Amino acid sequence: MIRFEGMTREVMEAMCTPMHQILPTRYPHSSSPTIRSVNQISSTGMPSGNLFLGSMSATMDHELLKRHHITHVVQVIDGPWIPISEKDGFLCLRIDIHDKPSADLKPHLEGACQYIATALASGGNVLVHCQQGISRSPAIVIAYLIYNLGLSYDHAHALVKRHRPCVNPNPGFVAALRAWENKWRSTTPPPPQFRRANTSYVSLGSGGGAIEGDVVVSHPPPFARGMSFSS
Repeated sequence: MIRFEGMTREVMEAMCTPMHQILPTRYPHSSSPTIRSVNQISSTGMPSGNLFLGSMSATMDHELLKRHHITHVVQVIDGPWIPISEKDGFLCLRIDIHDKPSADLKPHLEGACQYIATALASGGNVLVHCQQGISRSPAIVIAYLIYNLGLSYDHAHALVKRHRPCVNPNPGFVAALRAWENKWRSTTPPPPQFRRANTSYVSLGSGGGAIEGDVVVSHPPPFARGMSFSS
């Protein structure tokens, strides 16, 4: 049972909302560029898809999924029962993991990021969900923002929390994501076709303050890493 004691109204409303759109997004600042869903070596001319984050309740509302043109679903859940599958017309990736600090998130991250990137690059709309959309699925979305878009953990967490204020990955997932950030952001300088874009993050998180930082493609994008998924 969900307990709402001590929660702000914003967090409670987010928990009761089946899903939120994370990408593409634009911060409320005139000089801030839109943060796209994917970074690719070369433009294909095809617009990238949209990335959504939510709870299991989103998967039970087929009208909601249809309205947002969801094509791919990343299911970050444990247990034998899943509400939707390929039989319902969706392309699905299942990540079987418990929401507890001792659960090992790391083996799932690269495959999940590649799956999401490939789906978005093909113009698909991706929903990443877990039971409540608070810990497991936000952790996967944050990992994607770190690996594929070059954000730091703090910036990725702030971006996701800005759109879905109830996100709160468990401490074990946070540790894994910070190690993930160190792995991919401590690489050699990016190739010349990628440039740094200094972006002002405005009203991130619940504090409402500005965070200054670099939105950096600090590593080759996923399609340069030799791993991809076909749909």
